[in-house]
Amino acid sequence: MPTGAQLDIGVNVASASVTSRKRSAAAIRQLALLGGEPVGTVNQPTYPYFTKRALRRVTEILETGRVLGFSRDVPEVREAEEALSRHHGGRHVLATGSGHSALQMALAGLDVAAGDEVITTPYSWGASTSCILHQNAIPVFADVNSQTGLIDPKRIEARITRRTRAILPVHMYGHPADMTAIMRLAKRHGIAVVEDCSQAHGATWKGVGVGNFGDAAGFSCMGGKQLGTTEAGYFVTPDKDVYWRACLDCQHSARSMEEGFPDDLRPYVDSLIYTYRVTTIEAALLAEQLKKLPREIDARRRNVAMVRSLLKDSQFLAWPRHSTHGDASYYMWSMRFRSRAAGIHRDTFLKAVQAEGLGMTAYVTSLIPTWARLHWQTYKGPRTVWHDNLRRAQIDYRKQNYPQATDLMNHGLQMMFRFYKPAARVMQRVADIIYKVEANIDALRRYERQESNQSRRK
Repeated sequence: MPTGAQLDIGVNVASASVTSRKRSAAAIRQLALLGGEPVGTVNQPTYPYFTKRALRRVTEILETGRVLGFSRDVPEVREAEEALSRHHGGRHVLATGSGHSALQMALAGLDVAAGDEVITTPYSWGASTSCILHQNAIPVFADVNSQTGLIDPKRIEARITRRTRAILPVHMYGHPADMTAIMRLAKRHGIAVVEDCSQAHGATWKGVGVGNFGDAAGFSCMGGKQLGTTEAGYFVTPDKDVYWRACLDCQHSARSMEEGFPDDLRPYVDSLIYTYRVTTIEAALLAEQLKKLPREIDARRRNVAMVRSLLKDSQFLAWPRHSTHGDASYYMWSMRFRSRAAGIHRDTFLKAVQAEGLGMTAYVTSLIPTWARLHWQTYKGPRTVWHDNLRRAQIDYRKQNYPQATDLMNHGLQMMFRFYKPAARVMQRVADIIYKVEANIDALRRYERQESNQSRRK
């Protein structure tokens, strides 16, 4: 890590750094939560950022009215899919309208259907499960690794049955799952792997980009992601048969006119499809945003390394212990709050840092298997398309426990991380806020006791 004098970012980090609470002037001030002055807002940059060329291309598309992206016969769609294919070492790519649609296309291409089981994580955004449900398959949950928060290969194996058709690992927060162990496990049992790369553009495992390990993968490219557009995504696979089956189920029939479409699928071409195609606007943005991705991922990594260095004396934050084989791309910056050491609940700490101006949060506040719409036995809401399948499988998510995911849910802290260029001053402010809150931990303990007593009296 270069010193502040070596970093050409307009601030001397070495002289400005808060390396201990004793040296931090901010640390002795009263907390904003308790009436003091806040350190100041940690501003995220405007995101996504589009180049002038990207904006010109979108304007041209709107002015000409060429917005439909039925197939690769449309220049923007071809350009985007070919660029993404090169990015993935020549794999087959379909641009889609979202990350969810990309994941469902992957399952469709792999012939996952009614009654098949797909093993995934309980600790994630819902798309990693809804894509399974919408394919009429059965989600089966395996607990996460306590150190990483990523699905645990050992727990995956314990959940495999004769009905298991695929494993769907999620590269959560931009951290790659253990793809060596997962692929070895899948090969041994003869089951497919679909990578959920929605939060992990640019992440690598053993030097290989995520999305390049499994039988298929899905990426989200909505505006908040590392490869951000408006609403978009893409599906990738090394298998041309998987690619064409995904086209048949989830893309416009114009895809059947493309070179290489299999003759044995031609009798089944119709419009009984999921409309998961992309528009030319998103296709053009995908191609342009991809050009910036490597340098923006590099900046994210440098900023995380900087703030972690600044916070090396933190008493109550613990960083996940990820494998050295993985290189994250940081959709979010994630850590664990040491509640027992601090003597306060994670949520009290969150209130304090938020009051100081730091937009930190708990991203996962409930595990997917606890959600009411999966509990067909007691559900009273609007009808869902998956309850009959869950009933036939006699699966009862209410009786399942995931202790590692639960612990992470209760103690995890996340921060949206959109710092795609050097941000030393902002990283310094993040550290100032954390150290100030930690230095006032006794006051927070009293505050929490008072809040608890007031709650009991009510």
